[in-house]
Amino acid sequence: MSRRTPLYDKHVAAGGRMVDFAGWEMPVQYSGILEEHRIVREECGVFDISHMGEFFVRGPGASGWLEGLLTNRVAKLAVGEAQYTLMLNEQGGVIDDLIVYRIAETEFLLVVNAAKIEEDAAWMEGHLEDGVEFENRSGDFAALAVQGPLAGEVFEKFAGRPLPAEKNRVIELACGSGTLFAVTTGYTGERGFEVVFPAEEAGAVWEVLLSAGARPCGLGARDTLRLEMCYPLNGSDLSPDRTPLEAGLGFFVDLEKERFVGRDALLKQKSAGLGVRLVAIRVEEKSPPIRSHYPVYSDGERVGETSSGALSPSLGCGIAMAYLPFALAKVGTALEIEVRGRRYRAGVVKKPFYQPKS
Repeated sequence: MSRRTPLYDKHVAAGGRMVDFAGWEMPVQYSGILEEHRIVREECGVFDISHMGEFFVRGPGASGWLEGLLTNRVAKLAVGEAQYTLMLNEQGGVIDDLIVYRIAETEFLLVVNAAKIEEDAAWMEGHLEDGVEFENRSGDFAALAVQGPLAGEVFEKFAGRPLPAEKNRVIELACGSGTLFAVTTGYTGERGFEVVFPAEEAGAVWEVLLSAGARPCGLGARDTLRLEMCYPLNGSDLSPDRTPLEAGLGFFVDLEKERFVGRDALLKQKSAGLGVRLVAIRVEEKSPPIRSHYPVYSDGERVGETSSGALSPSLGCGIAMAYLPFALAKVGTALEIEVRGRRYRAGVVKKPFYQPKS
């Protein structure tokens, strides 16, 4: 049976069409995917992301321990900063991609993907060291993502202070009897922020954000928005048999660190040269919507399949990402994507597909 976030009743009351997503009943849309996509690109939308997990790591050894488990350099974070990073297996494949907040000198909050909560927790607990306390508190928290050009105005009404212009900044606010963490991150490319707070405050926080001007948006628009930005989706574009170097996420991998799980495999792969690369593909003629697992062809030969795909509301054409042989990953490479037995002209393009105006 699917689980429900603390905002399930709010979604139903707002007309949300509920679907199963990673074992959760979540709203796929309210007014419609195209309209909600437009709202985020032009105004301000709010997404329920309470299905995601929250881990707390604390103790004198917390920073060093996370350095050894995650690809980015956690130790460089100042208190009040956050970063995108990845957790890998020994072969360099992606277990999960996540956000780390440094909320105190020796305390961190990690926000992980919903489908990976149990696996991530087991992996991290299996690597615990002295001087580190790990706590999975995913059931105690709710979270919302507020995204769009007007997000700054919404935040100011919500928090009574300006939204920081810098990305990856963490702000702590009082929230009922607990603490709300607001961080200037997002998954749409637009200006915005995400808030993590006690689950019992979910209804109140939701209503305040709506009254401040944010409009409800569902998973359908979240997917088209992130794909236009070429932001990878764990389980589709990221997986345990693909490395972050193949996924084009080398910027978030610090190979200069002395150690982290998967580092040796990545160094070996970098030295040998990449065999495949995750590329952006734009369909050059009118086609049915592109989905994942559609065959990709070059000169009549099947060379891969799409890992993600959609009709881009902003561009009005089909877009996709796929792992292709490195020789075909160059911008301008001509391809075809097969949809329902017919092949449509396409080509590799520069990432991202869309440049946000905010």
